[in-house]
Amino acid sequence: MTDENKTPDKFTIINELARRRGFFWQSYEIYGGVSGFVTYGFLGFKLKQSIEKKLRQLFVNKFGILEIESPIIAPSKVFEASGHVGHFKEPMVECLKCKRRFRADHLLQEFAEISPSEAEKLSLEEVETAIDEHKIRCPECEGTFGEPKYFLTMFKTTIGPYSEAVGYGRPEAAQGIFVEFRRLYEMVREKLPFGVMQIGHALRNEISPRQGLIRLREFTIIDLEFFFNPEESNCFPLKDVENETLPLVLAEKKLRGLEEIVEVTVKKALEKGYIKAEWQAVFMLLAKKLLVALGVPAEKQRFIEKLPWEKAHYALQSFDQEVYVERWGWVEVSGHAYRTDYDLKSHMQFSGVDMRVFKEHEKPVERMQTAVKPLMTKLGPAFKKKAAKVAEMLSEADPGEVEAHFKKNGYYTLEEYKVLPEHVEITRQKVKERGKRFIPHVVEPSFGSDRLVYVALEYAYRVKDGRAILSFPRDIAPIQAGVYPLVSKDGLPEKALQVYKTLIDEGFTVEYDEAGSIGRRYARADEIGVPLGITVDYETLKDNTVTIRDRDSWRQVRSQIKNLPELLHKYFRWKADFKDLGKPFEV
Repeated sequence: MTDENKTPDKFTIINELARRRGFFWQSYEIYGGVSGFVTYGFLGFKLKQSIEKKLRQLFVNKFGILEIESPIIAPSKVFEASGHVGHFKEPMVECLKCKRRFRADHLLQEFAEISPSEAEKLSLEEVETAIDEHKIRCPECEGTFGEPKYFLTMFKTTIGPYSEAVGYGRPEAAQGIFVEFRRLYEMVREKLPFGVMQIGHALRNEISPRQGLIRLREFTIIDLEFFFNPEESNCFPLKDVENETLPLVLAEKKLRGLEEIVEVTVKKALEKGYIKAEWQAVFMLLAKKLLVALGVPAEKQRFIEKLPWEKAHYALQSFDQEVYVERWGWVEVSGHAYRTDYDLKSHMQFSGVDMRVFKEHEKPVERMQTAVKPLMTKLGPAFKKKAAKVAEMLSEADPGEVEAHFKKNGYYTLEEYKVLPEHVEITRQKVKERGKRFIPHVVEPSFGSDRLVYVALEYAYRVKDGRAILSFPRDIAPIQAGVYPLVSKDGLPEKALQVYKTLIDEGFTVEYDEAGSIGRRYARADEIGVPLGITVDYETLKDNTVTIRDRDSWRQVRSQIKNLPELLHKYFRWKADFKDLGKPFEV
């Protein structure tokens, strides 16, 4: 069978449906299109909005999390401090024939069936060897590749007219939260724990994006940074969820070449140390519930722990939430990282702004305080003109560390200066400590909004009696109801428009359609996932009742027009089922 005769897979079908019905399509089509950029039409935009609303219900509203909006462009110092400039690089190869460029690790995954974890840890030399051994050629022209190189996947620009004012398009929204930590902490009246979320566009200059919404150069990211005191067990929602289960693929299993899923309760995952932070476990469970609410069964989800060489530079521990899709297998839809105090500490060091918080003790704590006093009469002869500098560095050094080095080595090194015990006086005195200053730790659930849209589409898609149906969960459907006159005459359109206006005024997202037969209109509505069809017919003119049709079962009920707003509000809030909307109606 030729490729042309093969049945298209679900990825191809959904992308074609999305383009044809206006969910999304490749941007700049009139100029040939540009990979990695998509434009959302009305339906896709509404679906995306509904998914983000669902996420807000589960995460933001539940815990009083703040939302902010920060710029997409940031000065280079921000990403130098965060470590992105040094770490946001991917291996790239260029075709010597057509000059197209590709991510080398993706080529190895696709054509050599090397796992992502194995591909990611390869050096450039090992990448080149693997490409040669597996005889991988350019997917576009069958050409051979040149020597692999690293490519910085952040978009670089200048801020203003000065070439030295370098800026980068943000590859994540998190740094916009971290750099504003001091002000945000004041806004929550200096209390921990608290969370801040940002939903916005991010930019990654992907080398060869070829996976539709799964991999884009400009995309919508949802970053939630949750700040807490690591020495306190203050995870208040834990008791409510500790007996619920998470499907984990642990790093220790991956190292042995296994990817078996272990179903474990949240409580056990924390007791066994599978998950390092309580808040991280809670957010992982909420992420599982979010995907179930988007139509993805629990058995099609897993949380796979990243190996040391796979983790982002800022993470102590990371899990990817993955969903199984037809073409690509397991695909990441969210990441769950325990970032510790990495980001706040880095920005504190680079900016000089104190990112520590003060935690007051219930009662003052009495302790012995060690101090190191530089003796200038000793430092002067030893370091001459540098004595003042050495004294200043000593005053900023950790006294305990200085004393430990004296005991172990007999000296303490400050840059190129060797300080001896006789150069300082070490004193101890009792002090009452009213509290302590520390840098909060952070756990981060981070979602790709565009990937959630694709996953919702794939899991909603089905075929019934030869008809394509998008069976979205009712509360994320881009259009909630369609209003249709049975025929376009005898006053039915006028009555239908009255019903349409009533529902619009009640805040529902409704479409009005009178083109073609009623069967064709139902089919069009099913294909874009409209949960309910409301038909105005000749009976309506007699008794003010309408037929309500269910998208998935095609069953129908009869209901009074005056009752529609209340019934539909209950239905879309999951407080009523379809059978509760009216009396059964036989076609």
